[in-house]
Amino acid sequence: MRKADRLFQIIQILRRTTRPVTAAAMAEEIEVSRRSVYRDIADLIGQGVPIVGEAGFGYLLDPAYDMPPLMLTPDEIEAIVLGAQWVAGRGDKVLSTAAQDVVSKIAAVIPERLRPYIVEPSVGAKPGRITPTDTVDTNELRHAIREDRKLRLLYRSDTGEETERVVWPVILGYGEATRLIVAWCELRQDFRHFRTDRMIKIEVLEASNGLRKGDLRRRWERWREERRSHSDH
Repeated sequence: MRKADRLFQIIQILRRTTRPVTAAAMAEEIEVSRRSVYRDIADLIGQGVPIVGEAGFGYLLDPAYDMPPLMLTPDEIEAIVLGAQWVAGRGDKVLSTAAQDVVSKIAAVIPERLRPYIVEPSVGAKPGRITPTDTVDTNELRHAIREDRKLRLLYRSDTGEETERVVWPVILGYGEATRLIVAWCELRQDFRHFRTDRMIKIEVLEASNGLRKGDLRRRWERWREERRSHSDH
C-alpha cells in the first residue's frame, strides 16, 4: 500500500468512531506494523491533521476535521458500485434511478485513474430485476418514515385475514424478493413487521408520531437488541 493511501486509511479509521483507536488496531486493519502506524500518525500531525492521543492509549480525530469531498479508495468505489447495482435491481423505480444517477455523478468527479473501478469493477450484483408484487407506492412509505408520519394500513396476514392498522413506520427494508416496513403498531402496542406485498391500501396520515426526531428509531433499536439478547440465552 502506498504511503498516501495508508495515511488516508488511518484518517478514515479515526473518522468512523468517537472512541480512541489504538495503533495495534489500526495496524491490524491496514496490515502494517505498529511502528509504521506510529510514524504515519506523526506525519499526519506534522501536516496539521488534528489527531490527539498517545501510544498505548489510542488516538482520536477532531470531529470538526473535514476532508476534501469524494476522496475515495478503489475499495470504497467498488462498494458503492455493488450497492448501486443491488438497489437498481431490487429497489422501486425512484430508488433504482437514483442508484444509477449516483454512480454517474461519482464517475464524473473522481480522478481519471479511478474510473476503471466504476467502468470495470471487480465485483457485481446478480443481474436481472426482482420486482415484488406490491400494490402500494413505496415512495409514500419512505415519505412517511422521513416525515415521522403515521400510516393507516389495510393489511392481509399470511392466513388471508384482513385488518386495519395505524402504525408508526421506522424503516423500509429490502430483501431479495420482498420488502417490508418495521413499525410500531398501535393495535398490538409493539413493533411489528409488515410486508409490502400484503398491504392492500395505505394512507399517510397528517398526524405525526409525536416523538422527537430519532426517538422512534432508537426505541426500535433497543427493542431489537433486547430480542437478540433473549434469543442468545
